[in-house]
Amino acid sequence: MKNRTLWIVLAVVALILISGVSMYNGMVSTNEAIDSKWGQVENQLQRRSDLIPNLVATTKGYAAQEKEIFTQVAEARSKLAGANTVGEKAQADAELSGALSRLLVVVERYPELKSDANFRQLADELAGTENRLAVARKDYNDAVQAYNTRIKRFPSNMMANMFGFTAREYFKAADGTQEVPQVQF
Repeated sequence: MKNRTLWIVLAVVALILISGVSMYNGMVSTNEAIDSKWGQVENQLQRRSDLIPNLVATTKGYAAQEKEIFTQVAEARSKLAGANTVGEKAQADAELSGALSRLLVVVERYPELKSDANFRQLADELAGTENRLAVARKDYNDAVQAYNTRIKRFPSNMMANMFGFTAREYFKAADGTQEVPQVQF
């Protein structure tokens, strides 16, 4: 009888141990998935940042008197490069997106610029990058949601607290980006 009770206790302990290891490994995997997805967001932010100087230089040749917009784009790009946290990057990204929108309004004033092959190619590259960036942001937020859900559910929340797993920050649009931009010609 004692042997049987011992085996049952050992089986229960082994089951709890296996379950705990599985939960821990799952949290580590989802946490790493978030880091990977964030890496893709940063990759696309860098790609966009690399394209901007070429787009600005091409536009400057046609619209030399539009200095203010070029300054805004450069400042927003610098802020993005200097941002460290997800929130700071989201804010800087929103500022850069706004500056790029204003740059495109300037472009509309110069029809000969829109027909320039270099400008068209750069604009297409930038548009493609913006699309990839939107997908990367969505993938990142989906990974954060899966992870945050995992560490908040019982009994995983006890394991998460024990090993220091904390909720991750979503990539959120900055204030004011929900409003439709005003485009005037």
